[in-house]
Amino acid sequence: MKNMHRSLAISIAIALGAHGGLAQAQTTLNVISGGSQNMVDYITDYLGPLFEKQNPGVKVSVVGTGPDDAGSQKMLEKLQAQKSAGVAAWDTDVVIPNQQKTGEMVQDGLLMKYRDSIPTGKYAVSQSAKQALGVNVDGYVMPMFESQTAIAYNPDLVKNPPGSYDEMRAFVAKNPKAFGYNGLKNGMSGVAFVVGWMYAYGGNPEAVQQGPYDAKNSAGWKKAFADLKAFNQQVVFTPGNAGTLDMLNRGEIAMGPVWVDMFQSWKAEGRLAPNLRLKILSPGMPGQPYYYAIPAKAKNVDLAKKFIALATSPEVQAEGIVKRFNWYPGIDANVVKPALDPKVWNSLFVDITPADLAKNGKPFPLAPYFKDLREQYEAQVQN
Repeated sequence: MKNMHRSLAISIAIALGAHGGLAQAQTTLNVISGGSQNMVDYITDYLGPLFEKQNPGVKVSVVGTGPDDAGSQKMLEKLQAQKSAGVAAWDTDVVIPNQQKTGEMVQDGLLMKYRDSIPTGKYAVSQSAKQALGVNVDGYVMPMFESQTAIAYNPDLVKNPPGSYDEMRAFVAKNPKAFGYNGLKNGMSGVAFVVGWMYAYGGNPEAVQQGPYDAKNSAGWKKAFADLKAFNQQVVFTPGNAGTLDMLNRGEIAMGPVWVDMFQSWKAEGRLAPNLRLKILSPGMPGQPYYYAIPAKAKNVDLAKKFIALATSPEVQAEGIVKRFNWYPGIDANVVKPALDPKVWNSLFVDITPADLAKNGKPFPLAPYFKDLREQYEAQVQN
C-alpha cells in the first residue's frame, strides 16, 4: 500500500511537472519580420535563442513577409484586419517593418508608443528614430540597424574615384560602360542611386526629404530625368545588387552602387576581391533602417519590450548587428564601440567614416515624393 501511494505521488509529480513545463512552453512571442531572409535568420539563429535562454519558458516564433514595401504591407494589412475586427489581443507581439510602412502604421493607430519605457530607448538618437519619410514616429520605434548605399569600386581600375555626382558623370563620359547599376526596377541600391541623382540635380532636396509635400517642388525633375536618360546610355545595367557586386568582382565593370552591409559581408566571406573599396557620393546617397515596433494591441507587451530592449542593447548591437551582418548599429554608435573589437570597428568605418555618414548619408524621399519620382522615372527614363 505504501508503495502504491509512492507510485501515485510520483505519477502526480510527473504529471504536474509535465503540465508546468507545458504551461511555460505555451508562452510564445510572435515576431513578424520584413526585409530579406537574412533578417529572419538573425532572429531564428541568434536573437531568438538568446532571448529564450534569458527567459525560460518563452518561445520566440518568427515569420518573414519579404523585403521592401510588399513585405511590410503584408504585416500592415494583418494588423489592420485585427483592428477592424475588434480583436482585443492581437496575435503579433513585435513587428519589424521598413520606413514607409512604419509611418503608415503609426498614422493608422496600429502601433504602441513604447520607447521611453525600455532601458535602451535613450540610445535611439538618429533622425530616423524620430521621422520615417516625413511621418513622426518618435517613441513608436527603435531602429534595428541603419543600412547605407555607397559606390563600390575597383582601385586597380579607378585610381581617383568620383566623389560627387558631377564627377561620376565626367568619369562615365570618359569611360563608357565602366559604371554599372540596377536602375529602378531591380533593387533598392539602384533606386538609391537615382534618388541621390535627384537630390543632386532635381532641386529642393531638403523639402523632398523633410516635407511638407508640395508638387511644385518637383518642377526641376524633368531636366534631371532627361540628363539621367542620357547618362544611362553610357552605363551597364545589372540584374540587382548582387549582380552589381558579381560584375564588379569579375572586372566587367569598375564601379557601381551597392548596399554597404552586403558588400562587407561578401568581402568577409571571400566572395569579393579584398582590394575593392567604397565611397559615398556627395551631395548624398540614401540609406534606411528597419524598425522594431509593438502592435497597439499586442498580447505579450512586457515580453515584447524585453525582447526589443535586448535587441537594442549595445552588446547585441555589437555582436549581432555589426559583427555578424556588417550593418551600421541602429542605436548610438558611441555606446556600441566599447563592445566591439577595434579591428571590427575599423573595418566597418575604414572607407566610410562616421563623418562621411553624417554628411552624405541621406534618407529616402517622403512617401508622396517617392511615388512621384518612381512614376516619372518610368515615364521619362525607364531602363
